[in-house]
Amino acid sequence: MIRIALQAKGRLNEESLALLRESGIKIEESKRKLLSKSGNSPIEVLYLRDDDIPHAVCNGIADIGIVGMNEVAERGFDVDTLYNLGFGKCRLSLAIPQNEKYDNLDYFNGKKVATSYPNILSEFFKAKGIQCQIEQIAGSVEIAPSIGMTDAIFDIVSSGGTLVSNGLVEVEKIMDSQAVLIGNKSLSQEKMAIVSKLIFRFESIIRSRGKKYILVNIPNDKIEAALQILPCMKSPTLLPLADKNWSAMHTVIDEDEIWEKSEQLKSIGAEDILILSMEKMIL
Repeated sequence: MIRIALQAKGRLNEESLALLRESGIKIEESKRKLLSKSGNSPIEVLYLRDDDIPHAVCNGIADIGIVGMNEVAERGFDVDTLYNLGFGKCRLSLAIPQNEKYDNLDYFNGKKVATSYPNILSEFFKAKGIQCQIEQIAGSVEIAPSIGMTDAIFDIVSSGGTLVSNGLVEVEKIMDSQAVLIGNKSLSQEKMAIVSKLIFRFESIIRSRGKKYILVNIPNDKIEAALQILPCMKSPTLLPLADKNWSAMHTVIDEDEIWEKSEQLKSIGAEDILILSMEKMIL
């Protein structure tokens, strides 16, 4: 049995649970329980605040956890980063009032900066030789400049809409973040075997996102031209059709290339192009 720590609520909770469900892990539905067990796997879920997850994994309260890389960097606990999950993407950035003139990092010398990530910011400013006062705030960091508490903020930025609505502008990106799977450094071989199977399932799901399966009928004398158009992981699948002059080609393409590739295939004589959704891609 392994225990995985997930964010109890917030931006990563739903996506983490969805990933487990797509991986075939059935979890008891509960928004009030601290601990939920899987009905079909040797896994149980521990629901915690996101900033408590690195601590729980480091100390063996949980074996693994899904949390933002920003929290791992801020808390500084000694855990293994096992897999980048690709969702919950954001950045940690410095922002100042829109009416302020900004040239470079020297702007922050002698200033006050509000943040929920004092350790990351302190290390960054120390490396850059910037002397400023860091004010740690648990929430609503973006309002600090408007009420005169600080001159600037350092916080998570996704779309940037929150900054704009609070009269702020992003001036320096310090780090990128996304959801990561972290693990305790002392996992037993038995538990690591379960984790490896889980990562295998995660990979097959994440690899298929943004991909489409394409089937196209192509004249045999145009196969080489089609190979120049369609990407492939190793080599596309070619199957003969009843008409000996034609073959069916199967491969995987990026979703944002569907129309361009389809038009190119049509231009060389391809017909009956079929695009299918993908759920898993196991290599």
